[in-house]
Amino acid sequence: MIDLYTYTTPNGRKPAILLEELALPYTLHKIDIGKGDQFSPEFIAINPNSKIPAIRDRNTNLTLFESGAILIYLAEKTGKLLPIEPAERARVMEWLMFQMASVGPMFGQLGHFRNAAPETLPYAISRYHNETLRLLGVLDRQLASNPYIAGDYSIADIATYPWVVAATTPYLGLSLSEFPKVQRWVETMQARPAVQTGMAIMTPAFHSNYGTVQPSPTEELATMRQ
Repeated sequence: MIDLYTYTTPNGRKPAILLEELALPYTLHKIDIGKGDQFSPEFIAINPNSKIPAIRDRNTNLTLFESGAILIYLAEKTGKLLPIEPAERARVMEWLMFQMASVGPMFGQLGHFRNAAPETLPYAISRYHNETLRLLGVLDRQLASNPYIAGDYSIADIATYPWVVAATTPYLGLSLSEFPKVQRWVETMQARPAVQTGMAIMTPAFHSNYGTVQPSPTEELATMRQ
């Protein structure tokens, strides 16, 4: 059983999608970052960096934070969605790191300066807007000759998809019309049941054969103290 401590952000949805794809039983624990749950002593004991997501594997009593590390761990635990052959594995890892180092941070900064900064900074908004478009262009060229980002479906796709979807929401306000290969890939991803379920965590649309929801924040924190 996996305990998943998470919230409805792109990073927070990644492990839920993978757990659904792997058909691993898991329990969702809501860490409401808007209310500061990530700074509770109980959560800091799991992730000293106070960020979601994090997991606890009850079978091994391992706790793990950082979404990329979680995806790698779960893929290796099951032997799925991360190739064993060195060259194929390296290709998946390269695109996973591309998401971790570029897509997530740049898209996130665009969202921050557009919506959360205390003052409007046109230079920052323009910088991160242009960089986000550039990264979508990189993905579009890669997907022109590959059905999925690293060739076959993998954790690289699972890591990247929630961020690309976030780019098309009012929060970031971008269009994929100039990136038809990315749009095709998004539609392919959206058709996967595991992706649909993982993206729906903590909404009324969430219905899972593998995941259960911890009923209340009080019970979540009590579980974390055990």
